[in-house]
Amino acid sequence: MIRTVAVVTLGCARNEVDSEELAGRLAADGWTLVDDVESAEVALINTCGFIASAKKDSIDALLEANSLKGHGVTRAVVAVGCMAERYGEELAAALPEADGILGFDDYRDISARLASIVAGESHTPHVPRDRRSLLPISPVERHSAHQVLARALGKATSGAPRNSSFSPASGIGGSLFRKRLGTAPWAPLKIASGCDRRCSFCAIPYFRGSFISRGPEEILEEARWLANEGVSELFLVSENTTSYGKDLGDLRLMEKLLPELAEIDGVETIRLSYLQPAEMRPTLLQAMVETMKVVPYFDLSFQHSSPTVLRRMRRFGDSEKFLHLINQIRALSPEAGIRSNFIVGFPGETEDDYQELISFITQANLDAIGVFGYSDEDNTEALDHDDKIDSETIHSRVEELSALVDELVTERATNRIGEEIVVLIEDAELQEGRAAHQGPEVDGTTSFLSTNFAVGEYVSAIVVDSFGADLIAQAR
Repeated sequence: MIRTVAVVTLGCARNEVDSEELAGRLAADGWTLVDDVESAEVALINTCGFIASAKKDSIDALLEANSLKGHGVTRAVVAVGCMAERYGEELAAALPEADGILGFDDYRDISARLASIVAGESHTPHVPRDRRSLLPISPVERHSAHQVLARALGKATSGAPRNSSFSPASGIGGSLFRKRLGTAPWAPLKIASGCDRRCSFCAIPYFRGSFISRGPEEILEEARWLANEGVSELFLVSENTTSYGKDLGDLRLMEKLLPELAEIDGVETIRLSYLQPAEMRPTLLQAMVETMKVVPYFDLSFQHSSPTVLRRMRRFGDSEKFLHLINQIRALSPEAGIRSNFIVGFPGETEDDYQELISFITQANLDAIGVFGYSDEDNTEALDHDDKIDSETIHSRVEELSALVDELVTERATNRIGEEIVVLIEDAELQEGRAAHQGPEVDGTTSFLSTNFAVGEYVSAIVVDSFGADLIAQAR
């Protein structure tokens, strides 16, 4: 019997890795992966549960998949991912259209779970819990405890015995399964999971758990597998990349890992994501600038610049410290790309706080900026804050700041005209790709006119024009 499944991914690059690991496990157990839901017996929707708009997108995807049942081969719609983990039985009650709501602990048995759902057997959704409570508070004690817990659950980790039945066609070197769901020349590579920070607006630590680094050898093994699959750009992802190695007893482990990744045949560029400004140590900054193949790209999570708002967010820094960090980066790498996200309308944000944020963003000269209006999130400290900002004020500030950001990002792109860049081609039809300062899917693109470059090709070029955050280049 041929069993078919389509995996639909919403949210961040970390979710993309999870989807490919689920796909790898399913493929290894005989499921056939198909590209579109209409052709699949099971629609597996990997949901995002970070902010309200992402939750809505996830629910819309589930409802759209459900509408196909009874009109083709689709028999079941199953939710996994952050929203499914975060809400469990509550989501199941609110969304009876979904045939199954699976949490993270279901992933190791994903094939059996889907088979039972298709067979009409009932599945009891999990009751959400604070996943930080599963492991010791001490990061150094946590890693060994994580291995013991994972082995008890039947899930291999770094340090666990290799899976002798592993097939390269099904995933990476035995510690995990992974099957690529696309053919892009770049791929996310998860270096850690979870987060130890206690930002008052964020529920990720609650449903993703404490910070756990993957072992360097496991990361290198997966990187080699990705290179053999045609990936030339590695996009290192986690909830907090600057914390990598702290639970392994070496906070400078990233500085040692980067040169080893750069030595892998087939890897041409390495990109880091989600760097905490308060944790950007000089040695990491130096390693990112000096290590061969690591692109000068800094995804810095500022969130705000007013010290008053940042302290209420349970974060560190201020405008002066953040501008100093930016100046340090540009002193070492003048053409570096820097991106960040900002929350507007956080409880207690005064007009002076908001104006300070405007002043900071105006001075920072960033390449890409995301602006989000604050919204209450379950299981966060800020949910219970008083002095909430009214929705009209939040909307007004988001609109005003977004308009300013569009102008500033356009100006930054215009200033790159005449700059020499190297572009990784990602779309042969549009002759479009990304320069070193442009991250995947969120930071703008670079396109060529009247050329015939292939996907995966690296093209040396000069920027000749810009349109918003996007660049137009001419091959050299």
